[in-house]
This record gives sequence, structure tokens and C-alpha cells, in this order.
Amino acid sequence: MNLALLGHPLSHSLSPAMHNAALAHVGLHDWRYEAMPVEPARLAEAVAIIRGDEYAGANVTVPYKEAVIPFLDGLTLVAEAIGAVNTIVKRVGAIHELPLQESPLQLIGHNTDAAGLLADLYTLDVHVSNRPVLILGAGGAARAAVAALAPLGCEIRLAARRREQAQPLITNNQLPITIYDLTINDLQRASRNVALILNCTPLGMSPNVNASPWFESVPFPPGAFVYDLVYNPADTLLTRQARDAGLRATTGLGMLVEQGALAFEQWTGKPAPRQLMRQAAEQKLRIA
Repeated sequence: MNLALLGHPLSHSLSPAMHNAALAHVGLHDWRYEAMPVEPARLAEAVAIIRGDEYAGANVTVPYKEAVIPFLDGLTLVAEAIGAVNTIVKRVGAIHELPLQESPLQLIGHNTDAAGLLADLYTLDVHVSNRPVLILGAGGAARAAVAALAPLGCEIRLAARRREQAQPLITNNQLPITIYDLTINDLQRASRNVALILNCTPLGMSPNVNASPWFESVPFPPGAFVYDLVYNPADTLLTRQARDAGLRATTGLGMLVEQGALAFEQWTGKPAPRQLMRQAAEQKLRIA
């Protein structure tokens, strides 16, 4: 049985190493998790491959967390609310009057990113309830971050290069989100007094390790926690900038493990070995 990661590019991904270690650990030796790089014009074809009997499901990463939705048969309530999918799970669904056991398998879109982020923030002892937070970016990861933080009563500020991409977050969720441009002047205003800065852009991701969404001329707000969803390299330019300013900072490796563990449990029905998954991801990072 196979699992796949759909995205482009995928050379930076730690997911195959992480999931294959977990599959072996729980005794699923005939299962295999593979990276499946997908060109934009071939996304529908890739989803059709996942429908095959040899696949149990898939993960979805940038840039397809939103684009994949039209090719699926349904969404969980969480994925629908977020408007982005990072996990595809097969299930039997009744169609017309067919008996359940004769019904075709359906591809259901899940989102484990929001729960994964909250789990890692809890592990890191980061408390942001009823505090202002700043999200950088407006794509699928940012949508999940909004879904995770809004129920905590956070004042959400969002800085994006394209305001039109961020607007649906307000329209669809009816949340009091303030949108800023990702510019020096706006970033100075948006970051004032925030408790958490969350990078949901791919800036700084391998191989472009010298990039950062944070302008050197903009001071970090005192006491903020900086969370970079980028997990490869092991230490990003953004996390180094934050630590140089005296702040606590982390990459998204913990979130990667948590969201991956939740997906693993959906596919296999077995408890995910989180500690082993993190060790496998860290080992892959060291030899990358």
C-alpha cells in the first residue's frame, strides 16, 4: 500500500523519511510513503493516481492545498472552514442505492495543520489567548493558522504581499482580521505589541536559505515568540534574526511532526509514534 506527498517542489521535504520510519515501526512493512512532484498542469492526473487501489491516501503541500479541492469528493468540516487541504483520506461512501460495501472509495480532504500548530505551541509553552498575533502570508498555511488562533480570542493581524489573496480570510470567516501589506512601514505597524509572529510564507525554505520575510530595518516587538513554519533548513534566517534580537524562536519542525502524526493515524488507524517521527525528520535534516 502506498501513500504520497503531492506538491512542487519537494526536494526539501522530510515527510517521506518521517512517515516511512513510522510505518516500519508499527509493522506496516508493505506500506510506502513517496514524494510525488506534480507540475501544475498535472494536478488532476496526480489525484487520479491516488484513487488507484494501491494508494491509501496522500498529503498535499505547497502550492496545491487550495487548488486540490475541486478534484476531491468531499471535505471535513475543518478543511471546509479553513478552505485548504493538507491530507487526503480514502473512505467508503454510499452513492445512490448501492450497498455500503459496494460503494466506490471517495477521496476526502482533511486539514491537520491547524491542530498540528496548536499542539506544538502547547508543547513549546507559548500562550497567546486574547493576545495580538501577526501572521505573515495568506495561503493555505495562513488559513490554517487563522483557524487555529481565532478560537483563542487572538487579535489577528495578517501581512501579505497580495491583499486580494488575504481578503477571503475575512469574507469567508467573518473574523475581525486586519490586513497589512508586507512592506517595511506596514510591518512596523502590524507587529506592534504582538505576542506571536508566525511565518506562513515559503521565504527561507531550502534551497533559498538566505531569504526572510522580515526586513532588517524593522525591530522585533519585545517579548514576541517567532514561529517559522519553514522547517528546512534546521535553523532559518528568520529564526536567527529573532534570536539575535533576544527572542525565542523555532522552525516548523514540531508542527510538521504533529500534523503528520494526525494524518498517519487517519490513514492507518494506528497511534503515530511521534517521538520516532521527529527523530527521523531530524536525522534527515542533518544529512540533507
